[in-house]
Amino acid sequence: MRSSSPLKDRTVVVTGAARGLGAALAHEIAARGARLALLGHEGSPLEELAARLPTPALAIEVDVTDVRALERAAAEVRARLGRPSAVIANAGVAAGGPFDATDPADWRRVVEVNLVGSAQTARTFLPDLYATQGYYLQIASLAALGSAPLMSAYCASKAGAEAFAHALRAEVAHRGVGVGIAYLNWIDTDMVRDADQHAVLRELRALMPAPARRVSSAETVADRLVHGLEHRRTAVYAPPWLRLLQPVRAALPPLILRRSRRALPRLTAHEPLTPTGLLGAGGAADRAAMKPQKGPEP
Repeated sequence: MRSSSPLKDRTVVVTGAARGLGAALAHEIAARGARLALLGHEGSPLEELAARLPTPALAIEVDVTDVRALERAAAEVRARLGRPSAVIANAGVAAGGPFDATDPADWRRVVEVNLVGSAQTARTFLPDLYATQGYYLQIASLAALGSAPLMSAYCASKAGAEAFAHALRAEVAHRGVGVGIAYLNWIDTDMVRDADQHAVLRELRALMPAPARRVSSAETVADRLVHGLEHRRTAVYAPPWLRLLQPVRAALPPLILRRSRRALPRLTAHEPLTPTGLLGAGGAADRAAMKPQKGPEP
């Protein structure tokens, strides 16, 4: 355990913590001596993760788009771990496929979780961050810098989350609260492994330039993000070369358009590009959690 970290003896909230990047973040933060509030859909995996961590950890099953449930979770965190000094809005889902063939409910859900859920997380924990002069880290993506075809909901949600974080930073800076944005590329998680099983996304990744096709381990990315958390960075890039896209991001849409015009006809001729639905174990957990809220079939 790293005794010199500014996170030592602080409370940190991580959403989407049951697996993948969220779980890796929990391990890295606990190694720095912080208390963890682990929020997500999957109660049993969250509890198992909390039991493995070397510092006090609280597992709370919650949907980040449910404001009342988030408020109850925040009250429990305050009562049992103390006011959070940092909040990481990591919960997210993804779906791929042609926009006109994608289930509207799947498309909407991606935006609800990734954008609305992040905003609701920030809203719920802002009183704590005001009190602690804390830090909020919004997990964004390369998709916020350069939107790609066949990922319209994910790109829209991550671009929206980036814009939200910029606006929030300007609103809360005078209150002593820092806001950071994490720009991430492909990570070795259930979501990405599932994406590679679908031709629509496997071929999309194959068309990207070599550096952008590479997959990073969740542990490597988590270490970089937690370093940014410790230093209250306004932007964190994993891998680091993503920062080079910021000055030229206006040039990316026409470049992507040119590549897509050539590539998509070739891809569709080879294999139909069908929608993926919500990806990975996290997507499955989200679907399972939403089933009771659905009305009767028409």
